[in-house]
Amino acid sequence: MPARFDFAGHTYIALTLLFTVYGQLVLKWQMGDVGPLPPGTGGKLWFLLQQFLNPWIMTGFASAFLASLAWMAAMTRFDLNYAYPFMSLAFVIVMVFSALFLGEQVTLQRLLGTLMVVGGLIVMTR
Repeated sequence: MPARFDFAGHTYIALTLLFTVYGQLVLKWQMGDVGPLPPGTGGKLWFLLQQFLNPWIMTGFASAFLASLAWMAAMTRFDLNYAYPFMSLAFVIVMVFSALFLGEQVTLQRLLGTLMVVGGLIVMTR
């Protein structure tokens, strides 16, 4: 861990998480509303290209781009082996928000697995 707390660096990591989670939730929300992929390669490609033009999907892609910029900024402040474990917090945040906003189930197995990830994060950052 750095000698002193780097507020800006940790803010970049938090922004990376925020944009990543937003993008994943929006993509799942929108794709869950349009149904399964159609048969055939051409049908699948056309279907996905149509979805790409959905304004919500576009915000998901923009969010992924912003997450990349925030991550690049974080990489100027920290070693990768320090910063990257924080990305596992996306598992926790996605699990909570997918349950709250998408109605997905949080099973005991998922909860225990997520707690193990968090435990690993704590060990790695000490």
